[in-house]
Amino acid sequence: MHWAAVLAAAQAASTAPLLRAQLLGTARRAMATSLLRVPPPQGLLRPLVVPERLLLGPGPSNVPRRIQAAGGQQLLGHMHPEVLQVMDEIKAGIQYAFQTQNQLTLAISGTGHCAMEAALLNLLEPGDTILVAINGIWGQRAADIARRLGANVCELLKPAGEYFTPWDIEKGLVQHKPSVLFITHGESSTGVLQPLEGLGELCHRHGCLLLVDAVASLGGAPIFMDQQEIDVLYSGSQKVLNVPPGSAPISFSERAREKLLRRKTKPQSFYLDMGWLANYWGCDGEPRRYHHTAPINSFFSLREGLAMLAEIGLERSWERHQANCTKLCQGLLNLGLELFVKEEKVRLPTITTVRVPEGYNWKDITAFLVDNHAMEIAGGLGPTVGKVLRIGLMGYNSTIENVNRVLEALRDALGSCHRSRL
Repeated sequence: MHWAAVLAAAQAASTAPLLRAQLLGTARRAMATSLLRVPPPQGLLRPLVVPERLLLGPGPSNVPRRIQAAGGQQLLGHMHPEVLQVMDEIKAGIQYAFQTQNQLTLAISGTGHCAMEAALLNLLEPGDTILVAINGIWGQRAADIARRLGANVCELLKPAGEYFTPWDIEKGLVQHKPSVLFITHGESSTGVLQPLEGLGELCHRHGCLLLVDAVASLGGAPIFMDQQEIDVLYSGSQKVLNVPPGSAPISFSERAREKLLRRKTKPQSFYLDMGWLANYWGCDGEPRRYHHTAPINSFFSLREGLAMLAEIGLERSWERHQANCTKLCQGLLNLGLELFVKEEKVRLPTITTVRVPEGYNWKDITAFLVDNHAMEIAGGLGPTVGKVLRIGLMGYNSTIENVNRVLEALRDALGSCHRSRL
């Protein structure tokens, strides 16, 4: 019944007060509804359905039940002492994973991209020179962000699948005299593991800070922040830590912290201002102040991911990732496929890149695995688009059972997918 008809009936029911009140209430609700021009979305009126899928791409990786349960806990306030205690435990877990004693260690409320931006915008002021080592998409992204910040960006280039030697780095430092060097430890777009030995000492000899992206490598390949003299190191939650994306570990050395204190201008983002974040995370020795409403349940999940890594132990985790990567690479070669990274010593243990076999469309292969094996692997990214398939074995997904599953699925795909005659 239209609201006008309901209202007329209510007015006519003047001798029955209760009925009149009920009809007037109905009329008012009908009038309010009639003012809406956008109806409730039908999709939201149906239950959420999420398929079960084995995520063996470059991330995110599957989330263990223990971490799911942590993320499903009831909320607490972001300044409650119990939450601050969890943050302290996260800080200690990051220090262990990074192998650092840096006081300025915390988790950004955002993904690995957010941590990259936080590192760059806190370190750089307009006119500062940064040398960016580019052998994949993450160097490209860092250079883009640095330019937006008004920095003088110099690029050190290598083809996809190759890495930088200390001689390459020193040549760039001598030529460009940067205040910061950016380099990617685990280049997930190409599958390269960048050697870091000696780079920190080299940078410091030339008056430069070393900034390292370890989003794809943390927990899966050795990294020693203090021993390798890394000044800023960041990672993400959704790879080896098996935590949903949304929190990103980051740490600053004393050298880097001193550079922050010498800034002539404020960082260009309040949200990512390391001075404010250091206080909220209890890194500056001052009483903690409100900065932003943190993603509390993301922190619960990150705490559990770091706890699981600590329980397994870094060395055992590194060994497991390397062993399963080696088995996967041999299995791919046995299938007649070609590994993209030629030198075994610089293959990233967490993400393996293999050339798309001649005559196949990579999209057909990845779609076949999803449709027939409920399994994700990915195509290339940035400079490797159309050239490679990327297979991730990260955290609790890095098992011999998953190695065998993905090899069998690929064997099935190669036998089933249409092969062109080009």
